[in-house]
Amino acid sequence: MIIEPRTRGFICLTSHPIGCAQNVKNQIEYVTSKGKIDGAKKVLVIGSSTGFGLASRITSAFGSDAATIGVFFDKPASPNRPASPGFYNTAAFEQEAHKAGLYAKSINGDAFSNEIKEQVVNLIKEDLGQIDLIIYSLASPVRTHPNTGERFKSVLKPIGEVFTNKTVDFHTGEVSEISINPAEGDDIENTVTVMGGEDWKMWMDALKEANVLADGVQTVAYSYIGPEVTKPVYRNGTIGAAKDDLEAKAFIIANDLKALNGNAYVSVNKALVTQASSAIPVIPLYISLLYKTMKEEGVHEGCIEQIQRLYSQRLFGGDLSLDSKGRIRIDDLEMREDIQTKVVQLWESATTENLASIGDLEGYSTDFYNLFGFKVPGVDYDQEVDEMVSVPSIQE
Repeated sequence: MIIEPRTRGFICLTSHPIGCAQNVKNQIEYVTSKGKIDGAKKVLVIGSSTGFGLASRITSAFGSDAATIGVFFDKPASPNRPASPGFYNTAAFEQEAHKAGLYAKSINGDAFSNEIKEQVVNLIKEDLGQIDLIIYSLASPVRTHPNTGERFKSVLKPIGEVFTNKTVDFHTGEVSEISINPAEGDDIENTVTVMGGEDWKMWMDALKEANVLADGVQTVAYSYIGPEVTKPVYRNGTIGAAKDDLEAKAFIIANDLKALNGNAYVSVNKALVTQASSAIPVIPLYISLLYKTMKEEGVHEGCIEQIQRLYSQRLFGGDLSLDSKGRIRIDDLEMREDIQTKVVQLWESATTENLASIGDLEGYSTDFYNLFGFKVPGVDYDQEVDEMVSVPSIQE
């Protein structure tokens, strides 16, 4: 079939297997071009199919020759219906890893569930024995609690008062004002339950109890802080409450890993175009202005550049550079004072009429479509493709 992008709001309803595969290959080429990293050799990535999770799996495998197990929750293709992009990404990653002689197996299912945790533990025992790095990179709007069966939904809301500010429709370039009502009822608690640190700790508890954690094991979860302009709706909002919980759990997990000479960290990453960030009002406008500024300064990074630097300079480079709250700050370039000052100036003047010149909305839009395998250089989108792609290690 010929696959074209079909969008609805901040979601693309289709994805392209060849474009997704080319994206994966491009990331692999970047990592291999930077040389080897003396990193972990047996790695579990929870949330491994897109964004920072995919970049982590690629960097582990092709930067450190690591054996990797990936956990993801994506829809496979059916006749005339493409798979979700994460499924195509994982298929391409496994194919490239196997070609390079690297161990790579994947489990497709709900990472919040006890069943998937048990499957992963069994796979580690059978194939790898123990693991020395766990990356936790889940981004889900809903969670069914594995112990109670109760289903929780996260919400993106400020806390305390209505938030009003600019946003942009990145499809049309229209800058407008948006107001978001504050959290009410159980909104905060539900969002923390979905996006906080409880599941990360449950994973680490299950792995430790099963004795599949190696001596010196490390685990890293990803977070975001961001600038003043997004704080009311992000860091000081319901999602920020969840991130606070995630960061608090890092200290508990680190204490639990002391007997194994291990540690747990939260890495605060840069604002980037991901499926999750596209859903957050205000963020697309901020990112388009940030991209423009960072590209002009020559310090722009995508997911793969961020994670390769996290691994090579911080996690395995001997200089964690933890902040006052014990976090790794790989958002250091984004939060540079000169960068943020410029972005604030641009924000104040941003309108529908001038955004194309003062921001990088085209870069934002391209990155968005790239997530789904579209607008990738070198891919012929007029050619028919086979949508029925499989992940080699998964028996459907």
